[in-house]
Amino acid sequence: MANKTPLTEYDSPWKQILQLYFQDFMLFFFPQAHSEIDWSRGFDFLDQELQQVVRDAELGKRLIDKLVKIYRIGGEESWLLIHVEVQSQEET
Repeated sequence: MANKTPLTEYDSPWKQILQLYFQDFMLFFFPQAHSEIDWSRGFDFLDQELQQVVRDAELGKRLIDKLVKIYRIGGEESWLLIHVEVQSQEET
């Protein structure tokens, strides 16, 4: 008999942590990219813009990731798409 218990949602808390500690996340996982970002100009999470891109996708339950607008040291605006996948149990 198949287990019908819904899977626990693990992605959302990690995405919240990513938003709270974005600068530290970049420093730890992407130190070279971190050094190219002008942190004095701040950064903006573009969740609404990302939702518009994926809103028409009919892929079942879909959790969006993070789209972040940053500024590079030279002044150029760039957008980073961050995908976090936390796997805690086997899926077929």
